Amino acid sequence: MAIKSRNKVEPTFNSSSMSDLVFLLLIFFMLTSTLVAPNAIKLMLPSSTSKTMAKQTVTVYVDENYQYQVNDIKVFDESQLMDLINTQIGNDPQATVVLRSDKTVPVQYIVNVIDAVNEINNATGNNHKVILATSPKK
Repeated sequence: MAIKSRNKVEPTFNSSSMSDLVFLLLIFFMLTSTLVAPNAIKLMLPSSTSKTMAKQTVTVYVDENYQYQVNDIKVFDESQLMDLINTQIGNDPQATVVLRSDKTVPVQYIVNVIDAVNEINNATGNNHKVILATSPKK
């Protein structure tokens, strides 16, 4: 007389719980990666002990190759710099321009941005400010 067991062991693997887990991890990493807001350009900012905070209206980047970028828009010619900053400022009379410059950039490139903002101020009669972004001293 052959005795058969009621519980049969099947050699298959049920992967439905594993796929749920992978899907949840995928959603988690997608959500957390969108919360991180990195700078548009990797710059080595000059260091300072002052802690001036301002509302950023326009951000101008000057990278180590001496190329300008205004709010993610590359500027190919210095003559475009003033026009692009002016369009990014819009009608805000108290706009603040934050200048993020690499610490190896010569001062002349920083002065070009300040001159562009001063020309906009003279033409429109507004009082836009330029703030140089720095990293904290270690």
